[in-house]
Amino acid sequence: QVQLVESGGGLVQPGGSLRLSCAASGSIFSIYYMGWYRQAPGKQRELVAGITSGDITNYADSVKGRFTISRDNAKNTVYLQMNSLKPEDTAVYYCKWRTPRTDYWGQGTQVTVSS
Repeated sequence: QVQLVESGGGLVQPGGSLRLSCAASGSIFSIYYMGWYRQAPGKQRELVAGITSGDITNYADSVKGRFTISRDNAKNTVYLQMNSLKPEDTAVYYCKWRTPRTDYWGQGTQVTVSS
């Protein structure tokens, strides 16, 4: 069973930066969308950023200009560069890869923005 593994989360002060990574434990084919989602306590999971196989990106309004999603096909990895972090960015961040057959989800990584 192929799994997605996120890394890079942690505690950071407001205004700081983190880079999240999401890699697959094995080969996943025909990925046409990779996304980062987050879920804060008491809130629904929301889309943060996504990137298609054609490198078209989309972002939640709340992170535009601060977050950047990218992918490295050779490493089968997707990244989320997060700059100018705010306390309201605190959440568990999940990656999701979509194929025609199924969606793959990671286990999540905690991001805490606090002074």
